[in-house]
Order: sequence, then C-alpha cells, then structure tokens
Amino acid sequence: MENLNNDVLYIDVSKMNLKERLKNVGKCRWELPKDAKPGMRVPALFFLSEKLLKDVEEGAIEQAANIAFLPGIYKHSIALPDMHFGYGFPIGGVAALDFENGGLSPGGIGFDINCGVRLLRTNLTVDKIKPKVRELLESMFKNVPSGVGETGKIKLSFSELDEVLVNGAKWAAENGYGTEKDLEFLEENGCMKGADANKVSNEAKKRGAPQLGTLGAGNHFLEIQVVDKIFLPEVAKVFGIEKPGQVCVMIHTGSRGFGHQVCTDYLRILESRFRDEIRSLPDRELVYAPSGTKECEDYFSAMACGANYAWTNRSLIMHWIRESFVNILGMKIEDIGLEVVYDVAHNIGKIETHEIDGEKKKVYLHRKGATRAFPPGSPEIPKSHQNVGQAIILPGSMGTSSYLLVGTETAKDTFYSTAHGAGRLQSRSGALRHLRGEQVKADLEKRGILVKAATWKVIAEEAPEVYKEIDEVARVSDEAGIGKRVVRFLPIGVIKG
Repeated sequence: MENLNNDVLYIDVSKMNLKERLKNVGKCRWELPKDAKPGMRVPALFFLSEKLLKDVEEGAIEQAANIAFLPGIYKHSIALPDMHFGYGFPIGGVAALDFENGGLSPGGIGFDINCGVRLLRTNLTVDKIKPKVRELLESMFKNVPSGVGETGKIKLSFSELDEVLVNGAKWAAENGYGTEKDLEFLEENGCMKGADANKVSNEAKKRGAPQLGTLGAGNHFLEIQVVDKIFLPEVAKVFGIEKPGQVCVMIHTGSRGFGHQVCTDYLRILESRFRDEIRSLPDRELVYAPSGTKECEDYFSAMACGANYAWTNRSLIMHWIRESFVNILGMKIEDIGLEVVYDVAHNIGKIETHEIDGEKKKVYLHRKGATRAFPPGSPEIPKSHQNVGQAIILPGSMGTSSYLLVGTETAKDTFYSTAHGAGRLQSRSGALRHLRGEQVKADLEKRGILVKAATWKVIAEEAPEVYKEIDEVARVSDEAGIGKRVVRFLPIGVIKG
C-alpha cells in the first residue's frame, strides 16, 4: 500500500488473499476473476451467502481457483454452498472439461466414487412407528454391517464381483436384493455404461469383494426421518410424499474401500505417466488423464465400476432395511411401502452434453461433493418425474434436518449441479478435542433422536456442530436457483458406522 497521505490508495492485489478478491455478482453468487492467479483460464464462481462465505477456508477458495488451470475447462470453475477444503478440488466443486481437449481428474471425483444418497418413502406415519424406533435401529444395525473395515453378509468371488462392477444395481435386483421398479428411480438406473472390470486392479477387488453391503464409517449413515415441512406440495406428491408426519428413510454411503483403491491406483498411474502435465498445474493433486489417452479411457471405465459398486451397495442395504421394517413392525412390505424416491451420486465423473455459449459441447463433467440437478423434461430422469424435474437429496448432519429439492433450468449456470450436504466446518481431530460421543448421544436423545453407532468416537466426530447449517445450505441453493426446496425432514433415529 502506497501514498498514505493522499486520498487514493494503491493496493498490490498479488498480496491480497483470494477471499478478499471475490466480487458479488448476483444473489448468493460471487466471482473470483481469472487474473486472481496467473494461469487461470476462466473465473471461479461461488454460490454462497455471506454467512456461508465467512466459514469457507482460504485453502478451499484457492482450490476452486486452481481448478481453473485445467485444460479445456468451460465457463468457470464452480464451488457450491457446502464447499470446503478437499483433495485437489474442494468438496462441493464442479468443472466441465472439453471431451476432446480436456480430460479427467480423479481429484475432481474423489476417493469414495459414487458416494451418494438414496431416499425411501413409506406409507407410515410417525405415530405408527415411534414406539418401535429403537427396535428398528437395533435390527438395521445388525442387518447392515457398519464401521471401519466391516465385511458384508454376502461373499463374492472375483468373477461374481466383476458382474456387479459391470451390471450395477441390476445385479442386485436379479439376485433378489430389490426389484426392477427400484432401478427406474436410480441415477443411470443404477448402472453406468462403459464399466470394464479388467481396468480394475486385483487389490481393489480384494478390498471390494468382502465389503459389498456395508455402510462404512465417517459421515455415512442410515436415518429414519419424518416429513417436517412441505414447500411445494404438488411436486412432493409426484415423489410420493404427501403430508407432514410421513416416515421416510435415507441411506448415505458409497463404494467403500473399492472406490478408494480405484482412485489411489489411478492417481499413481497418472502421476507417473503425466509429469509434464503436472508441472503446468498449481497443485499436483489436480493431476489429470488427458482426453484421448488410454489412461483417460481406462480410468473412466474403472470409475464406472466404482459407481456401479456403490449403487449395488445401496441396493443391498435397502433390501436389509426393508427386512428390518417387516420383521419389527409385523407388516407386509406392500403395506409399509418402502419405495425409492430417488438415488443420486455426489462423487462422480460423467460424459454429458451441455449448451455453452449457444453451442452444444460434449464434456467430462466432474462433480465432487455435488449432486446432479437436471430440470423438467430431461431425458435422464424418470418418466414420472419429467414434469417437475430431478429429485435432489440433500442430507444434513447427524441430528439436523435433511432436504428433498428439485432441479431447475436456472441450474444451467452450475452445469445442472447443486450442493450434496451440509459440509464440514471442523476436522474430525478438532471435534475429538472438545466433544465426547456419550454426551453428544445424550443431547440428541433429549431431543427425541435415537442414535446407534459402532463407536463413541464416530458420534463425537459427526456431532451436528462440526457441520455447516443445512437449512442455510438448502436456502442458498433455492435462492441461487440451483435447486428448489420441496420437503424438509427431521431425524428420529440415526445409525452411524
């Protein structure tokens, strides 16, 4: 800063932190200009309220800027309302790279490939199940193995696992874990094309074979919820949700150790093969497989296997949840009505076509901690949802609300993407320094929320206060036009891995 005795101050912008350079460009929209860091090809666009922006780490802002260095990137790099620091991309990061002149970056998809959420609706009201919630949680906890390193109830050979990797949730339905009707309401119908089990390492298969049908740990959960508020009744009705007090179930998990190993394997391959490309990037965690290379095609095929594994995983878990409800409530499944509203991925790469500057462009769409949000009329969404748009599932943190939203045409500004959850405010190690799992559980139960978990540690790590306010994240998605609120749910029973 110079000329302190004059009215005009000259500021060296190179010494400003990036958050200070953000400019408000619309309701809940901020832009970081592409001259903020030399080498940015496009600006970075953030969908945040001032309240959410205060909590965003400078490192996450820089990661969003770093995405803009990737070749073939269109329009802008994008950060969503739940953004926070991640590996390569911030969690809540989106980028569209040209199909022919861009590539695929594992850091823009994540280690837990197709970590996602499945929402089930029931015919039940809270009064019907309230006395049985504890029993339901106990049964679900026994039926669905939870926690770090837990193995599943089914044992697969490598050849059987290969069938899962190629066929996805269709394999589950054909083997009695779910129905053909379920598949209609899964993103990609639960099976991503292009999967090739030969592109997956034996190490990944060794990790994946015993873990299919398990919840895992961390922020993964099973939750019994109650409809609290309906914002758009006519839209909610299309999704089978008709009144406050209606019981729903949410499943949040992904591809377990299998997806993590696939990502790890290909990061090693790409870091070895594309050293020159890494040198052109501000962060080696953004390493990418350039379009048209064998490595790009191989990684896409392996990633698709990870996505199919995750859809199958959620189908097995859904099947065992249905069993628990039937056994504990003593009712027929037809009367309970545990039917799929929708299932969305939020760590995934897709080949999509988007209209960009008046032209249709084929792109590698990276969604890292981001949910697809297609508008009404999109051929990719179920026929019965065509008039309202794609269902978006936005889970909150343990003990807070969750949301069902719907895709909009104005979400084209994010390549039809929106937030995937609350987003962490505090690290797990930070949470453990001042929280005790026993106290967190007691506090939740005073509010009428029962909790079942593999360890006290995970309850402390996942306490509500270590996450952003989900109500604010949902409000910002709505006000920014990237996902309209339809229903808010409140939890009455939670299982943590």
